[in-house]
Amino acid sequence: MIEATWTLIVFIIGIALVFDFTNGFHDSANSISTVVSTKVLSPRKAVVFAAFFNFAAAFGFGVAVASTISKIIQLSVVETAVVPYIILASLVGAISWNLITWFFGLPTSSSHALIGGLTGAGLSAAGLAAIKWSTVGQVALFMVLSPIIGLTCGFLFMAMILHITKRANKHSAESYFKRLQLCSAAAYSFSHGTNDAQKTMGIIIPLLFSIGYFGTAIDPNHLPVPLWVILISYGAIALGTLSGGWRIVKTMGYKITKLRPVHGFAAETAGACTIIGASVAGIPVSTTHIICTSIMGVGSTMGASTVKWGVARTIMWAWILTIPLSACIGFAAFMVIRVLIGY
Repeated sequence: MIEATWTLIVFIIGIALVFDFTNGFHDSANSISTVVSTKVLSPRKAVVFAAFFNFAAAFGFGVAVASTISKIIQLSVVETAVVPYIILASLVGAISWNLITWFFGLPTSSSHALIGGLTGAGLSAAGLAAIKWSTVGQVALFMVLSPIIGLTCGFLFMAMILHITKRANKHSAESYFKRLQLCSAAAYSFSHGTNDAQKTMGIIIPLLFSIGYFGTAIDPNHLPVPLWVILISYGAIALGTLSGGWRIVKTMGYKITKLRPVHGFAAETAGACTIIGASVAGIPVSTTHIICTSIMGVGSTMGASTVKWGVARTIMWAWILTIPLSACIGFAAFMVIRVLIGY
């Protein structure tokens, strides 16, 4: 088997940062679709605004999510020399799925694509024992719960706003919520960076462990996160957000429901609260799922017919398929790598 070298590790870290970039590129719609569709910010200003707060999140809520991701592969079970190739195959699966869904304008989860890729590559390398199934189960549970929480919070928050402002002048309220939406968009972009950049950190850490970066005495279940890993991960996702994924902006900003500034404010605030809560708890949730269902929840307050449920069903099918299909790609990618390295 070809032994991993620092050159290979640096190359795979580069691929991980490409994934991080595609995460920001793919998920920029999460942060900016509502402020663009409500015309609070121009597209160019919106992506700069979102990218700034994506990076600012590096100094926010710790590294609990990164720790969770780094434990999906059982480092005490898998051969250390094989770990870099598992990570490489998982990145192939995640990036491939991101690009496929971006092409079709589907706002799927980069997080679930990465977890699917890791699961498939780990299974291909060392079978069932390679995966920490309790962590995968936690992700699967919140794959169901987080959209429900987003939908519920979006509906309840919007209903509360409607009740509070029912006697307000419509024109004045609209102007007020345009300013407030800048705050909610900043909070959402911050929460997006907090949860999603940590996922890339969580796959760089096992790479460093495999090459002996932390020394031989360290417990593989409690690996530290170096500051330089934090900064490059947040930098890559911010650059991806800056580039913007306009196909998905169109789906989320215009096709799910018609939004005004008050709706954008409610959806972003509900989404940000949900994601920050999950980040503090170390749960790698899908920021895409949460903002999509928050928008649906907000739209539902105007009547169920105002939400285009046909579009929503298409999006949900893509969500359901993300983990198994990215796992299949990751599994196949490791099979190819296995032949190349003679494992």
